[in-house]
Amino acid sequence: MASKEQELPNIPPVTANGHERGDAEAASAAFHDARQQRRKKRQKCLLYVVLFIIFQSAVIAVFSLTIMKIRTPKLSVRSATFNNFNIDNSTAKPSFSTRMNVELRLKNSNFGRYKYTNTTIYFSYRDTSIGEALVSNSYAKWKSSKRFVVVADLDFAGAQSDPQLASDLNAGVVPILSQAELRGKVELLYVMKKKKSTDMKCSMEILTGSQQLGNIVCN
Repeated sequence: MASKEQELPNIPPVTANGHERGDAEAASAAFHDARQQRRKKRQKCLLYVVLFIIFQSAVIAVFSLTIMKIRTPKLSVRSATFNNFNIDNSTAKPSFSTRMNVELRLKNSNFGRYKYTNTTIYFSYRDTSIGEALVSNSYAKWKSSKRFVVVADLDFAGAQSDPQLASDLNAGVVPILSQAELRGKVELLYVMKKKKSTDMKCSMEILTGSQQLGNIVCN
């Protein structure tokens, strides 16, 4: 009677080399993971640097377009009062003289005060000079509008030969023009100084009946 031998599965023997192979694979995987982590950290740091540069560039651009941008101050005539109205509207030899107290406004839109020097405002009637007013040196605070008054003695004697003068005096509306160039410097943050001049040209009308100044238009 033949004996039946039980067949056993072919199990590879466990050797020391197998343990070494497993340790090497685990070490390689750990090294690979560590390298991936370092790469991700470098990429994250690079992203932060790029974002910081973009943010700084945006801040500098906004700063340059707002705070550091130098704008031209604007000088304009706002109103006036009169003293010593002397009118002769005769056709033969018309005359007119008065003292005008002119209220001016200087608008400074800069983030720094505007210091200006002495200047003269010239008044004319139909291209004939009729008077002047002095603006004394001073300054306007940053982001503000400064109002002040200057005095001008107007005399239309030089325009007596103009046929329009008698007509304007009879109508009670005398057109005049004021012009000036105000020179100065804008002091940004009390550090940077920039020369800036503003030209004023205002047309207006003296209403002789009410002794008021009307229809003021400044460019």
